[in-house]
Amino acid sequence: MLTTRTALTVSRRALLTVALPAMTAGLARAQSSNQDTENAARKADSPAGDYPEHQVTFIVPFAPAGGTDTLARLLGEKLEQALGKPFVVENRPGAGTVLATNFVAKSPPDGYTIMMSVSSLAIDATLYKTLPYDPGKDLALVALVAFVPFILVVNPSLPVNSVEDLIKLAKTKPLSYGSGGVGAFHHLAAALFASMTGIKMTHVPYRGTAPALNDLMGGYIQLMFADLGPALPLIKADKIRALAVTTKQRFAALPNVPPLSEAGVPDFDAAAWQGVIAPAQTPQPILAKLNSQLNSIVGMNDIRARMADLGMTPVGKGTVPELQQFLESDIARWSKIVETAGIARSE
Repeated sequence: MLTTRTALTVSRRALLTVALPAMTAGLARAQSSNQDTENAARKADSPAGDYPEHQVTFIVPFAPAGGTDTLARLLGEKLEQALGKPFVVENRPGAGTVLATNFVAKSPPDGYTIMMSVSSLAIDATLYKTLPYDPGKDLALVALVAFVPFILVVNPSLPVNSVEDLIKLAKTKPLSYGSGGVGAFHHLAAALFASMTGIKMTHVPYRGTAPALNDLMGGYIQLMFADLGPALPLIKADKIRALAVTTKQRFAALPNVPPLSEAGVPDFDAAAWQGVIAPAQTPQPILAKLNSQLNSIVGMNDIRARMADLGMTPVGKGTVPELQQFLESDIARWSKIVETAGIARSE
């Protein structure tokens, strides 16, 4: 029979046997909670936490192998090197970039879905009757990567050697011009040119730059405003004739081709652009981190040289708030041009 003292001792030991694991578990939970709090505090103190913590999807709204796709892959590789996580390019062509842009606008605003965008982001705001997103409110322009000069080119058989010659000819006989599609930059640059010079021309839309250039060489159309990348080899091979560039600066690869503003159309200054966008509600620290990284990448000599090969002029400047102001002003500018071209809300 146990004495009262012995029974108390056994009872205390039993209580400790039950209590110690519970105390240990409680202490572990408290330590884990403290660790979670410290981790959260550390992330809060960091400009963008530990972003990115896993793979980032980099959408391209065109098929592989084009200039925009090539540029996205160059940037994605550099971002991966700088931030230590994969930036995987995913091509989502269709509906003139609207499908891909809508996908990004509706994606979680966490920085893990970004997109290579182009000037059509601003143009589409007026071109379409309705869009499933608001370009100025649902999307943030993270970085302005490059401007893309366009060049006024004609079929070599056309009896013109200058912009002045072309304007005179257009006032005496009907001319047709090609584009990469209704509302594409090729189309609107030509519409702007026609409105500023008082001439009328017939628009012939194609499914991209390449087929339009093919018909220009074949004489089925007389002129077009082409992006420099695909047009440059044809100019150098004398298959098409260059009359002027759309920007106020000459392009290094064609130093003898004047800007339109110097060739008879004062104040003409237009270029397409390439940029990176993300959902508008993405946390500002993440947008700022991407902005800083992309601006640095665009400043790299190897990237700038490769962009020149693609017919692009590197930019890589501006904060996210400044770029949002740029986007809003670009939407307003192209709205007027789309209205003048008579194609507002035509798509």
